[in-house]
Amino acid sequence: MACTLKIGLMGYGYAGATFHAPVIDHCGAPPETPDTPYARIAAIATGQRERALADYPNAEIVADIDGLIASSEVDCIVIATPNDTHFALAAKVLAAGKHVVVDKPVTLTSDEARTLARLAREHGVLFAPFHNRRWDGDFMTVRALIESGVLGRVVHFESHFDRFRPEVRQRWREQASRGGGLLFDLGPHLIDQALALFGAPESVYATVKQHRDHASAPDYVHLLLGYPDKEVILHASALVAIEPPRFIVHGTRGSYVKAGLDTQEDQLKAGLRPGAAGFGGGNAAGTLRALEGEREVERAVPTRDGAYVEFYRAVSTAAASGAPFPVSPQDAVDVMTIIELANESAREGKRLPFVRVPA
Repeated sequence: MACTLKIGLMGYGYAGATFHAPVIDHCGAPPETPDTPYARIAAIATGQRERALADYPNAEIVADIDGLIASSEVDCIVIATPNDTHFALAAKVLAAGKHVVVDKPVTLTSDEARTLARLAREHGVLFAPFHNRRWDGDFMTVRALIESGVLGRVVHFESHFDRFRPEVRQRWREQASRGGGLLFDLGPHLIDQALALFGAPESVYATVKQHRDHASAPDYVHLLLGYPDKEVILHASALVAIEPPRFIVHGTRGSYVKAGLDTQEDQLKAGLRPGAAGFGGGNAAGTLRALEGEREVERAVPTRDGAYVEFYRAVSTAAASGAPFPVSPQDAVDVMTIIELANESAREGKRLPFVRVPA
């Protein structure tokens, strides 16, 4: 029997109010049970009581994580707080026997990620890393193209997540001591997408720097993931006023190039909600030039609509049935291992081997 997953949201800052709450609230219902939503917001832990109640008047407002854990109305807790608090909060939720979604980065170390994976196994609950950009429309398009074989064997993959933010703002995301900076902020998305496409690499080589005046946390990240038959380049910078292509893929039968970021983040910030006309759409088309027979043919490739709702639909399904969640605890551990190797590689100036440690 279908049932609605009752979610408690820990934190109602930018991440909680923009990326989590609206998607949970608008993730719809399965076609076979249209009157039973996949999920609903049952409670919010925040100091911004009036703001949260104005947005979600039916939610219980509590003071902290203990209030969410104690609530009989909460089945699953979403951790949407500063990066350096993720581990302690998530560990407390798992030890209490409740499902948990943890915003990226799930932790600040691979050891902490493995501890969360162990706690989830011990208590028989779900540990879901919030790698929502697997449901970016352009990433889903790239994945489908690679899997179709139209590009042949991929030999070069390049993924950029660049912005122009020349001024360092006074917020925890810019503070190295709080787990701020682009390696922890955008790195998990770039790395997780690469792992989803190609699996674990053999090696990691990285440049991680601060380029902006007064920056204390990395604002420039360039990762090279080594595979036997391809090079994978992942790049993020805060000083790119003219953006390069978002994706570049070269294979033995052709190439694909796509500009522009997925539209869902900007749409959510503007107040558009999943299910509304145009949500997830408006992504620029990519360009494919590939062999058809012996002839090179160039054509536009429409970009799929983004679908962040699929993340929470999958959370609901996994929590209800025990079905595997698309982003595994091992994926979270691998991402954090690569981040650690990237920092070490940048310090030592050399390529380092990737060795998977089981979650």
